[in-house]
Amino acid sequence: MKLSVVIPVHNEEQCIEKVSLELLDLLVKKNIPHELLLVNDNSTDRSPEIVQQLSNAHATIRGIDSSLPKGFGRAIRTGLDNFSGDAVVICMGDGSDSPQDVVTYYEKLAQGYDCVFGSRFIKGSRVAGYPFLKLLLNRAGNAFIQLLFMIRYNDVSNAFKGYRREVIAACKPFVSQYFNITVEIPLKAIVRGFRYTVVPISWYGRDSGVSKYRIKELSRKYFFSILFVWLERFLLKEEIRR
Repeated sequence: MKLSVVIPVHNEEQCIEKVSLELLDLLVKKNIPHELLLVNDNSTDRSPEIVQQLSNAHATIRGIDSSLPKGFGRAIRTGLDNFSGDAVVICMGDGSDSPQDVVTYYEKLAQGYDCVFGSRFIKGSRVAGYPFLKLLLNRAGNAFIQLLFMIRYNDVSNAFKGYRREVIAACKPFVSQYFNITVEIPLKAIVRGFRYTVVPISWYGRDSGVSKYRIKELSRKYFFSILFVWLERFLLKEEIRR
């Protein structure tokens, strides 16, 4: 099973090389067939140059430019339209996600799960450098999602997840343009009945670069993405009845 790792890159000149090479080294050591798909999201720093250098130097690193306007969700959609693997993991380009957890995702997908969801808030997880206000809003938002969809999974808004190719195909089209895509994809997979497992993961606050997450701007977008999938669930039930 070949694994694609989609990594959106927007102004990550200080860390994208380190993130990519650490992950590449581990995947090679574990003998995991792979590609790293680095999606340049309209960067204005040296990120495109670094991505191109990485692509030239390593056969399994591929860099592409998003043709859409700037936006995390748009970059993810570009990656999901272009990956070549049998499964895909969405991984942040700022070093917040652990390469070892990517391997864990791969192993779970290879066992037959359709999706692998990481949680930063279960036994065995590790979180460092999470801003307090963001943490409070995260916990409140995820509690709302759990109640609305009647699920136990408590970290839906985390972008770092893994899917088999057929899951992505079944859940398209994706419409989110920003970070709200982090809830759109897993909730669509859940309401469509795909089999998933939840594993503890490590998360580290960035130590370089600037966060692109804007709480006030995104709260409304998250709400509408959640509501969109919740309403879509009823349409799917009607189709099944017919």
